Order: sequence, then C-alpha cells, then structure tokens
Amino acid sequence: MNGAVLLAIAIIGEVVATSFLKASNGFTELVPTLVVVIGYAITFYFFSLALQTIPVGIAYGIWSGSGIVLIALIAYFAHGQTLDLPALIGMGLIIAGVMVINLFSQSSPH
Repeated sequence: MNGAVLLAIAIIGEVVATSFLKASNGFTELVPTLVVVIGYAITFYFFSLALQTIPVGIAYGIWSGSGIVLIALIAYFAHGQTLDLPALIGMGLIIAGVMVINLFSQSSPH
C-alpha cells in the first residue's frame, strides 16, 4: 500500500480516537474507551507502516497538522467549541504548511 494512503489511515484513526476521548469520561465508559484504544492502535500501526516510505519528520508534520485541524473542526461541529479569528488563521497556516510540504518538498512522499 502507498505510504500516503497508510498515513491517511493513521490520521483518520487518530482523529476518531481523539474524538472519543471526551466521551470516554476518563476511561470510565466502556464503548468510547474501546474506540479510543482501538483507534490509537490502528493509528500507530499504520503510522509505523507509513514511516517505511515517508521520512519521519515529514510524516509527523502532516499527521499532527492534519489532526489538529480535523479535531478542531469536529470540536466545533460536535461539541460547540468556538473558533475565533486567531484560531482560524492558525488552522489556515497549518493547512498551508501541510500543502507546502506535500507539493514542494523534495522530502515529501510524491
């Protein structure tokens, strides 16, 4: 499987797992806790596979940046978290950084 696809699966797993952390209520609710544990297991498994073809610095930058933006959007829509102008500008800069890495970096997995 392509490194970018493996990284995308890792990002999705991390976003799902992190989204359920609040619902796990400190790991006292069984189903959300299982989603968190399984989600992070999937995340780190596929992230480790992605690192076979993508440099760790590039992969981690894409993974963490994408995760930050996706989690913030989920928190906005699902939990009513507000996103003020500085938060939106910051997320825009994160997205721009991930795009620069993917489009222009010689280190990125094209």
